[in-house]
Amino acid sequence: MGGQVSTCSSFQSLPCSTNADWMSALCPLLWDVPLHHLSIPGSHDTMTYCLNKKSPISQTQSRLLRLLGKVLPCVTRPVVLRWSTTQVLGVTEQLDAGVRYLDLRVAHVLDGSEKNLHFVHMVYTTALVEDTLTEISEWLENHPREAVILACRDFEGMTQDLHEYLVACIRNIFGDMLCPRGEVPTLNQLWSRGQQVILSYEEESVVSRHGELWPGIPYWWGDQVKPQELIRYLERMKSCGRPGGLFVAGINLTENVAYVLGHPSESLRKMTLRNLPYLSAWVREQCPGPGARCTNIIAGDFIGADTFVDDVIRLNEKLLRC
Repeated sequence: MGGQVSTCSSFQSLPCSTNADWMSALCPLLWDVPLHHLSIPGSHDTMTYCLNKKSPISQTQSRLLRLLGKVLPCVTRPVVLRWSTTQVLGVTEQLDAGVRYLDLRVAHVLDGSEKNLHFVHMVYTTALVEDTLTEISEWLENHPREAVILACRDFEGMTQDLHEYLVACIRNIFGDMLCPRGEVPTLNQLWSRGQQVILSYEEESVVSRHGELWPGIPYWWGDQVKPQELIRYLERMKSCGRPGGLFVAGINLTENVAYVLGHPSESLRKMTLRNLPYLSAWVREQCPGPGARCTNIIAGDFIGADTFVDDVIRLNEKLLRC
């Protein structure tokens, strides 16, 4: 099911991936289990590994923060980057590591060129959406029995024309790889149809016009600084019963202004890494499947820092004991 990745506090010497083809390596009994009953690793804010250090602050942020970004960029931008970077591995490296849910926050930069769409998390990325989708498509061509769930979200600054442009890009890049909206498929069903991509799109009016798009996938976001509070939130969500289709439980911690001001030398990376053992223990206790308290996609920050991806994949073994 894939080798262990050693826990480390630095990303300078990451081991080679062993999870590039984990779906096809699952026990054949699991090939007929719908994807929403499997355990699938995901990355939260997938594209923040390439945030642009010279980018303006996102238009969705407070007026004060945007003003500080213009008046005191040498002070403001480094702080913003420390707290907005959630990943250090590139998208291909994340896929090689076993990630199969990608959290893609799309934006059109104000005053940017008409069709250049970027990703965003407080600031904008250097990577363009079209180039990134092409990179994912090329990876899938080399891994024909792997499937990905792409969650296009946020859509800052997007007009209806830009939505239609993005959908046209998605069609042109993925073509027959796209799985049309319908019942959540099994791996065997995807393989038999030559499909590898479920693309969720959090804009209902656009989804209704395009059968290749799936509605937005629910994401359990705790918005918590303390890991204990985050786990308490996730357990509360489980007690209410899982959604009927694909859904995400996010084990990503979230800073607030008070925490940032009280920890001037901190970063999201430092805050996350020291709490990974606690969060990982919760992950290993989960169970996929159709039950009300079962999990499905589990998304985290700083993929490659510990055994998170392996732990999520290994949960599928619990389905064989039922």
